[in-house]
Amino acid sequence: MQIKSIRRLKNIKGKRVLLRVDFNVPLTRDGKVGQSEDYRIIKTLPTIQYLISHGAKVIIMAHLGRPAGKVNPKFSLKPVAKRLSQLLKQPVNLSPEIIGKQTNELIANLKNGEILMLENVRFDPREEKADSKFAQALARLGDIYVNDAFAVDHRDQASVSAIQKFLPSYAGLLLEQEILHLSQAIKNPKKPLIVIIGGAKISTKIKLIKNFLPLSSKILMGGALANTVLVALGVAVGRSPIEPEMVKEINKIKLTDNKLIVPVDGLMAKSYRSKKGRLDAIGDVKKNEFILDIGPDTLKLYGKIIRSAKTVMWNGPLGLIENPVFAKGTAALIKILARSRAKTIVGGGETVQMIRKLKLEDKFDFISTGGGAMLEFLEGKKLPGLTKLIK
Repeated sequence: MQIKSIRRLKNIKGKRVLLRVDFNVPLTRDGKVGQSEDYRIIKTLPTIQYLISHGAKVIIMAHLGRPAGKVNPKFSLKPVAKRLSQLLKQPVNLSPEIIGKQTNELIANLKNGEILMLENVRFDPREEKADSKFAQALARLGDIYVNDAFAVDHRDQASVSAIQKFLPSYAGLLLEQEILHLSQAIKNPKKPLIVIIGGAKISTKIKLIKNFLPLSSKILMGGALANTVLVALGVAVGRSPIEPEMVKEINKIKLTDNKLIVPVDGLMAKSYRSKKGRLDAIGDVKKNEFILDIGPDTLKLYGKIIRSAKTVMWNGPLGLIENPVFAKGTAALIKILARSRAKTIVGGGETVQMIRKLKLEDKFDFISTGGGAMLEFLEGKKLPGLTKLIK
């Protein structure tokens, strides 16, 4: 596999580099980017610093939220540009538009090593339609296109995929690392490989499970998606949410071969907002209760399996981490993985958020910025944003 990395570029001094990033980060109530929420911005800094240190004129394209193709101040990139400026310790100007006279003037005045950010590309309805004319208009703003937005590379959109038809295109340093680490997890992982899958819906991860069953030694389940697997095994789950339509699909998997491991105990409660839970064996959940976190016996079991691993890949929390009462299982597993000697690859926004909250991100070998993109890549799908960047 060959990646068209920006490292291949010989001379970019004075070149206008259109850089697509994913700065879709949560904002605080007063409309700022909180320091605990700027992970995706931080991860793209090496690419930006590489470009400006080589004298490029950097024009950043990004999105924030879902403005549905309309200009909406609520989704302006102003706070993102401000946070990026703080992190880089240099000015980052924001164009009040995406394309137009003001943008052209600002680009014309850009000096080598300076940065301009365009306003939210999703303010134009043509972005999410992968409109060719819009992609061409964007391409005219630059000489080179660099994709460092792995988290949206599963989207066929104008600034992600369509633009690559009109400019020489390369992968940024973050995107390069995403491809290398995730490809290794699929094609050549150090074994035993243990896969941990959590989150809300089994339907979004069933292909991932099927893909990794032949590759992994064990797949450890958690979160609400484990409920449907438990039902397929004939275990009661109380009021816990399940996807009935997925039971038949799960039954096609050999559930008796001991590769797919489900929780043996958990923390139950009658409400998602409960301030305490009741610990019990999974099969003993009451009819009016939800299973909202894994219990200590499950954690002990999973910890023992993880200690035998040489590679661990994890996507999705193992409990309802929005409520701190039911976040303890996920936090405990993070600490186990932080001590592990295995190569650790983690993805999924909520999981990453908790790792950062515990200040343990430096204990993991690789933390992916992708959610849906990571899942689709690991499922073996061709991502629209990568088709011209990987050979």
